Parts: sequence; structure tokens; C-alpha cells
Amino acid sequence: MDVDAPTLVEGIARVVAIEGSQAWLIPEQTGSCGSCASSGACGAKGIGTVESRLEMRRFPMINRSGLVVGERVVIGIAPDALVKASLTVYVLPLVIAFAAGLTAEGLYGSDLITMISMAAGLVLGFGGTWLGAQRISARGAMAPRFLRRAGPTETCQID
Repeated sequence: MDVDAPTLVEGIARVVAIEGSQAWLIPEQTGSCGSCASSGACGAKGIGTVESRLEMRRFPMINRSGLVVGERVVIGIAPDALVKASLTVYVLPLVIAFAAGLTAEGLYGSDLITMISMAAGLVLGFGGTWLGAQRISARGAMAPRFLRRAGPTETCQID
């Protein structure tokens, strides 16, 4: 075992379509799905249901391994890529919004101007998020890696 090899965060996904050299996958539900207080409302496909949320999470992967529709695969992604993506999506807009609000409050002392500045900062932060996501995507940092075909009973749950 190579101790210098990076550890990947693993997950199981199902191949739902093949288009040219790309396989489209949907991540499988984890063991915790269905155990929340609103699990009874997740029975049908519709807005906000588990099935519709999973369909929106559909992602492409280059099909170098001859995958077929219906096959389960184990994919991996670098943990630092997940952290960078989370920081880009969640933290960046909030930091910019709060910085804009603090600056406006310090300069003008008006609640209205502070609120407008925070809203503008949030919009600017979302723009920064979009640019950051494009940059991360262009480098391929968030691209999932095919690790292996999953066995029929294989799961990726944390013990």
C-alpha cells in the first residue's frame, strides 16, 4: 500500500445514461436517507423529494472503463477539492456580503445603505462563486475518478 497516495472520498453512483464518451451518473442514497422526520413526504417524485434532488445531482464522467446503464460504480474525489468547493459556494458570498455591510455601516451609518450594500455584496459574492466554480471545474479538480465497479451489496457508509 502506498502511504504517499492521496486518500479519496469514495461514494457509490449508478450509471443512468451513456452519451458518446461520457457516462452520466447519479449518486446513490446513503443509509441515513429516509430516517429524518419528513421521510414520509418523500414517497413520490416531485419538487423537493429525494428522487428529484438526486436527479438534479446527475453528473458526467468520462467513460474510459466501458460502463453500461444500470451499473453501480465506486467513484472518488480528493477531500481538499470538497473543502475548496464548499468554501467557494458557502463562505465566499457571506464574507463579501458582511464586508460590504461593515464598510457601508462604517462610512455612512445608515441601516438602509448597509442593507443595500449587503445585498449588493451577496450578489457580487454569487458572481465570485460562479467564477470560482468555473476555475475549479476547468482544472478538473472536482471531476470524479472511476475507482472500481461496485459489488451488489457494497456501500460506502462510515462505520
